[in-house]
This record gives sequence, C-alpha cells and structure tokens, in this order.
Amino acid sequence: MEIFFLILGGLVGGIIGGMGMGGGTLLIPILTIFLGIEQKNAQAINLIAFIPMAVIVTAINIKRKDIDYKSVFTVAIPALATSVVSSLFVEKIDGKILSIGFSVFLIILGTIMMISTLRKCIYAYMNKCKEEYIFND
Repeated sequence: MEIFFLILGGLVGGIIGGMGMGGGTLLIPILTIFLGIEQKNAQAINLIAFIPMAVIVTAINIKRKDIDYKSVFTVAIPALATSVVSSLFVEKIDGKILSIGFSVFLIILGTIMMISTLRKCIYAYMNKCKEEYIFND
C-alpha cells in the first residue's frame, strides 16, 4: 500500500507541478503526513522530482520562444546563490523546525492566493454589475 501512495504522490505532484502550481505544495505533505517520511527527505525528493519537470517546461518554453534570456540571468544567479546558502543552512536545522517552517510557508502562500482570488472575483463581479446597469440610448 505504501508503494501505491508513493506513486500517487508522484503523479499528483507531477501533474500539479506541470500546470505551474508547485507540485511540492502537495507532494511534501503527502510524503510527510501520509507516508511518514522525514521532512528533510521529503523536500529532497521534491527537489529531485522537480528536475525533469523543469527540463520539460524549459524545453517547451524555448520552443515557443517564451523565454526572456536577460531576465533569466537576473533571476538565476541570485536563485543559485540563495539555493547553495539555503542547502547549507537546512543541513543544520532539525526536521521538526523545518516542518513547522514549511507549514507556516504554506499557510501564508494559501492566504495570499485566497486573497488574490477573492479580489479577482470581486473585481469581475463589480464589472459585470456595471455592464448590466448601463443604459443604451
């Protein structure tokens, strides 16, 4: 049964990640909560699973000519440096603290996404209401 949940977690994480929503948002909780994998290992699995998704998405975007190469270097260099520093830092952190930090991150991310979605819905609703009450002469 554990193999089934591992495969299911990989599929769900891959599908969600392929749609650009961050597969780790689901994969890490599935691995830690349902399969009892330690937080550090779950995050490592997520990062390894991210590699093929990133390669595929990059290839698709290169084919579509959707990549702004100037921006890539502006983002990639700080991201690589931060990743190296973070990986050294995470090595020293207890798994429980890392788990709490990830939980707080997900709560903040969920709240931001919820507020953004509500704002878009309210904006769309208000524009629809304005259009309904415009009188044609």
